[in-house]
Amino acid sequence: MITKRQLAIKRFFDVVLVVVLLPILIIPILVLILCASIDTKRYGVFSQWRVGQHAKLFRIYKIRTLKEGIHELGHLEKSATTLGKYLRRTKLDELPQLFNVLLGDMSFVGPRPDVQGFADELEGEDRIILLVKPGITGEATLKYKDEERELERQKDPEHYNRTIIWVDKVKINKNYVRNYSFYLDLRLIIQSILNK
Repeated sequence: MITKRQLAIKRFFDVVLVVVLLPILIIPILVLILCASIDTKRYGVFSQWRVGQHAKLFRIYKIRTLKEGIHELGHLEKSATTLGKYLRRTKLDELPQLFNVLLGDMSFVGPRPDVQGFADELEGEDRIILLVKPGITGEATLKYKDEERELERQKDPEHYNRTIIWVDKVKINKNYVRNYSFYLDLRLIIQSILNK
């Protein structure tokens, strides 16, 4: 099980890495925000409340990838632009999460931060997942890197997500917290870079 000392070392590593990366990536991030603003005709940064460590809510930041339009039946519809699809596929839309790491809401490695109705409703032993900060990458993130496409193939994506994918993610993330090591984080970061 992850210890307080390991959590402190994990946080120290996150701060050092984000301080190294931000000066290199700040210009690309600003360019992507500008491109997304032109592409979606809205401010290029998207934020949303997510469930964090100890079930505390925080605002996650991403590059905006969806454009609003009016459906033929008259209701508002959101769909990914061509640029948006590329950013999602390459995970470049997640670059602003470096600021979430800097603020202490996220870590480089950990369970993906979910919207309300998932992690905040965990019970019993499953709640050990909430001991760690959510991550930009992680074991479950790597396994389900094509999750959107997998869900598109299902007749009932919401049901499939809750009964199959979410259940498996909980199992994977519990295993991560139970068997945590600094070297595991390093391995997952390297794996994530090689998997791009």
